[in-house]
Amino acid sequence: MTAVAPSLETPARATTARTRSRSGAWARRAPLLPALLFTIIVTQIPFVVTVIYSFQSWNLVRPGSQHFVGLRNYADVFTDSQFRGALLNTVLITVVCVFVALVLGLGLALLLDRKFLGRGVVRTLLITPFLILPAAGALLWKTTMFDPTYGLLNFVFGGDTDWLSEFPLASVMAQIVWQWTPFMMLLLLAGLQSQPKDVLEAASVDGAGKWRTFASITLPHLSRYIQLSVLLGAIYIVNSFDAIFLMTQGGPGTASTNLPYYIYQRAFQGFDIGQSSAMGVVTVVLTLIVATFALRLMFRTFDVSRGVK
Repeated sequence: MTAVAPSLETPARATTARTRSRSGAWARRAPLLPALLFTIIVTQIPFVVTVIYSFQSWNLVRPGSQHFVGLRNYADVFTDSQFRGALLNTVLITVVCVFVALVLGLGLALLLDRKFLGRGVVRTLLITPFLILPAAGALLWKTTMFDPTYGLLNFVFGGDTDWLSEFPLASVMAQIVWQWTPFMMLLLLAGLQSQPKDVLEAASVDGAGKWRTFASITLPHLSRYIQLSVLLGAIYIVNSFDAIFLMTQGGPGTASTNLPYYIYQRAFQGFDIGQSSAMGVVTVVLTLIVATFALRLMFRTFDVSRGVK
């Protein structure tokens, strides 16, 4: 009997240890449950409802028109020439704005990485556009920059060009670049300030010039920060709505319409709930595909188990 007792107590002790481990894990996760529930209610449940609506034909101005149509809404989305045009505008806006904002942000970050009198004031002023609400920034550019009569652009360059009518897409992209350049600048400035100073000093001692040091040391060091800037900038810019709604209303015609604004038009101006829901689902799926490839690229740079490569 005495020899059997330890073997009987060992499984009980192991079960008790597992129970305590599980209770401790739930105790650590419990504070996060309200945030998780809030996220599910605000994001996932509406998306599921949107998916359900995307399989139905439902126009709010025709009572009783709601009925199941299967994949017909999705077929109509891919044959819609306006949707393809909005998709092309969305890609163009995202690529151009991310690239220009990244280049300008890198230039400003290189300037702010130097020590000069009033650097703190200059840094604060350069960050200001990012702190302004997107709607306020769009109205600011519409009334003070692009106005054909009182705008600063016509005052500086002369003439009476109606920028929002003649160059709608370029005008919208200029405002978005102005809004997001400080964001790129902050990320890249953090990368510049994390450079090991001894490596830069060693390069200077070895006779490497500024351009050689930047191309061979600084730029490779900034690669992961550049990838992060491109990923986050693309996720935010692809959803741009305020600038287009307040500056051009997608016009003239559909010249500056992107996917978020076109979905808004179909849902809240055309009252076509079914097809607008299908467009929203397609947009989310396309965004997830692009984000997945971008995240995989970043995960190759950031090795969680062994640190940053």
